[in-house]
Amino acid sequence: MTPLTVVLCFPVESHHVEQIRRAAPEFTVIPAEQSEIGRTIFQADIFCGHAKTPIDWPAVVAAGRLQWIQSSAAGLDHCLHPAVIESNIPVTSASGLFANQVAEQTFALLFGLIRTMPAFFQASLDRKYERLATDDLHGKTIGIVGLGGNGLRIAELLAPFGNRIIATDYWPRRKPSYIDQLWSADRLPELLALSDVVILCIPLNEHTHHLIDAEMISHMKPGGYLINVARGPVVDEQALIDALASGHIKAAGLDVAEVEPLPKESPLWTMPRVMITPHVGAQSHRRVSDTVDFFCQNLRRFVANQPLRNLVDKRLGFPGIED
Repeated sequence: MTPLTVVLCFPVESHHVEQIRRAAPEFTVIPAEQSEIGRTIFQADIFCGHAKTPIDWPAVVAAGRLQWIQSSAAGLDHCLHPAVIESNIPVTSASGLFANQVAEQTFALLFGLIRTMPAFFQASLDRKYERLATDDLHGKTIGIVGLGGNGLRIAELLAPFGNRIIATDYWPRRKPSYIDQLWSADRLPELLALSDVVILCIPLNEHTHHLIDAEMISHMKPGGYLINVARGPVVDEQALIDALASGHIKAAGLDVAEVEPLPKESPLWTMPRVMITPHVGAQSHRRVSDTVDFFCQNLRRFVANQPLRNLVDKRLGFPGIED
């Protein structure tokens, strides 16, 4: 194989760069900062990372050099430009790589809301020792929207609580024993109507943008909980605000926002039954190391001309069912 150049754009340290070089000694490895990736990516035969600054993807594709994109995130809205989708460039994701962390974040939001923690935190700041009303997780029906790596892990960890767990997925073919019902994505309104808690784990693409709009929210069981650990724009934020204000949705736990950072003027900041975290669901002290380990595995597969793991269906925005 002709020596190729790997361009990285995520917070790697020198030992990570050396690890990648050992995985493919014949390759040149260039770590790039976010401020320079728009230029440096034109040197890439392989790109691994998550560009958070604008990339001229049509020009990158037209240059004809880039052979593979490995996202360092599960979400792919940062790189699935129409030009990339229409090209022959394979895209692989980090889907499922941080499922444990996303599940933990889901539990933090869910238990915080169920046990009225926002009100208790405020009472603590006010030095009020009040026994406020709380709710119970046990006995509730949990609806999981999207059964990829994150959704599966969340369901697996919820199962011992004895809740009824139902889920919808684009490929409802493999139902784990710990899920009571697995339905196709078009049965989302039915899932919403039956669920006391709805957990969103779907990718962001043209089909899921504002999927949870006012009409879908109207199907939700009154007094239900909504947890979003997916992407902010899958929810119509104004429709969510209206449903929270009316009491149709009892509480919402949001690790993501439609616009990030969440604007200071957003009513969500001051709503008493909302918990907000700044898109830290996949955060981990091992995140970069685990990402590099996964990339090195895939890099060896690329060199050996073997199938890549987490190969994405670019029109859907997530890996196929075989992954």
